[in-house]
Amino acid sequence: MLRFPLSFPGAVIAATCVMVVAGPARAAGLADPFDSAALHAAGPGDSVAGSLRSACRATLGQAPLTLAELVDYALCNNPQTRLAWANARAQAAQVGSAESAYLPTLAASAGVARSRNTGDAGTTLSYNQTTGALTASYLLYDFGGRAATLENTRQLMTALAATQDATLQAVFLAAVQAYYQWYAAAAAVVAARESERASAESLKAADTRYRIGSGTPADKLQAQTAASQATLTRIQAEGNAKTALGTLANAMGLDAQSAPALVPPTDAAPAPAFEQNLAQLIDTAKRSRPDLIAAEAQVKAAQAGVIAVRASGMPSISLTAGNSYNDLGPLGTTRGASIGVTLAVPLFTGFDTTYRVRGAEAQLAAKAAQRDLIDKQVSLDVWRSYYALVTGTEAVRASADLVASAEASEKVAAGRYKAGVGAILDLLNAQSALASARLQQIQALFNWRVAKTALAQAIGQLDFTQIESAAK
Repeated sequence: MLRFPLSFPGAVIAATCVMVVAGPARAAGLADPFDSAALHAAGPGDSVAGSLRSACRATLGQAPLTLAELVDYALCNNPQTRLAWANARAQAAQVGSAESAYLPTLAASAGVARSRNTGDAGTTLSYNQTTGALTASYLLYDFGGRAATLENTRQLMTALAATQDATLQAVFLAAVQAYYQWYAAAAAVVAARESERASAESLKAADTRYRIGSGTPADKLQAQTAASQATLTRIQAEGNAKTALGTLANAMGLDAQSAPALVPPTDAAPAPAFEQNLAQLIDTAKRSRPDLIAAEAQVKAAQAGVIAVRASGMPSISLTAGNSYNDLGPLGTTRGASIGVTLAVPLFTGFDTTYRVRGAEAQLAAKAAQRDLIDKQVSLDVWRSYYALVTGTEAVRASADLVASAEASEKVAAGRYKAGVGAILDLLNAQSALASARLQQIQALFNWRVAKTALAQAIGQLDFTQIESAAK
C-alpha cells in the first residue's frame, strides 16, 4: 500500500490548490467552473445580445407556415446558424482555458518497482521500492503574458459572438427573401395563366372572324403565335416557382423537395411617404452591425496577441512547492519537502520570439485594414439599401398605375376586335403590355418587401419586428 505523508510546507500549498480548484468546480457541478456558457447564446437561433431570439417552436406539419414561423424554423435548423453557434461554444471554452492560467497547478506521481542489487561479494538484495511526489506550482508574474492571452481569447469570443449574430441576420434575410421570391414566383404563375387565358380567347376570336370571312389568315397565325408564347411563358413561370420553393426549403435548412406549405403574405402597399435621416442610419449601422463589431474585436484580439507574444520572451516568476516520499524497503525511507520561488529567464530562443512578434504585428495591421474595409462597406450597404427602398416605394405606386392603364387598354382593344373594328395586332400588343405590366408590378412588390428587410439588416437591427413591419 502506498503511503504518502505530507510535511507542513507542501501540505499548505497542496491544500490551497485543492480548495481553489475544487471550490468553483463544485459550485458549477464540475462542468463549467468558469461559467463559459454565459459567453455564448443559449441555442443556434439566439444571439448573445438578445436582438434575435428564436422560440424554435415552428414544426413542419399539415398547417401552412407564416413568414414568422418560417424564419423561426430557419434560424433553428439552418446549418449555418448551428455552425456559428458551435464555433462560439468552442471559443468560450478557450476563454475558460485562458482563465485557468490564474489558478495553481497540482501534480501527483507515484510508482512501485521491484529492485535487485548484487554486491561484490555475490550477495543479492531484492526489495520493493515505493515512491510518491506531490508538486504545486503557481505563476506569480510573467510581464502581462497571461493577461494578454486571456484578453485575446475574450476578444475572439466577442468576435465570434458577433459573427454568430451576423450569421443569424444573414439567414433571417435569406429566409425572408426566399419567402417573397416564392410568393412573387407564384404570383407570376397566376399572371401567366391569366395571359394564357386571354391569348386563348383572342385566338378563338381570330379563328371566328377567319371562318366568317372578316379576318385574314395572318391574323389567325399571329393570334396562334401569341397563344403559344403565352403557354411557354406559363410553363417557365411554373418552373421558376418550383425553383423558388426549393430555394426556400434550402434557406430553412431542409432538402429542396421538403418545402412546407406556406401562408401567402397579406396585400400591402407602401406608406404615403418615406423619409429617413440617411446620415443617422449610417451612424446607427456603425454601432450595431455585428460584422463591424466582430472586426473591431478581431483588432483588439490581435493587439492582445502582440502583447502575449512579446511577454513570451520575458522572464517569469513562479511559486513552487513539493513533497516527496521514497521507501527503499531494507535500505530505509526518505522524505522531502520544498517550497520556493523559481525565476525562468529565456536567454536565447533562436530569434523565434522576434519573428513571432513581427508576425503578430503584421496580423494586427491586417485586422485593422479589414475593419476599415468593413466600416466603409457598412456605409455603402446602408446607402444602397436606403435608395433601393426609396426606389422600390415609388416603383410599386408606378406599377399599380401601369397595370390599371394596361388593363383598360386591353379591354378597349379586345372590345374593338370582337366588334370587328380593331386590328389583331392592336389586341396582341395590348395583351402583351398588360402581361408585362403585371410582371413588373409583381417584381416591384417583391423588391419593395425585400428592401424594407434589407435596410434593417444593413443597419444591423433585423429582428422579428421587421417581419411585422414588412407586411404593413
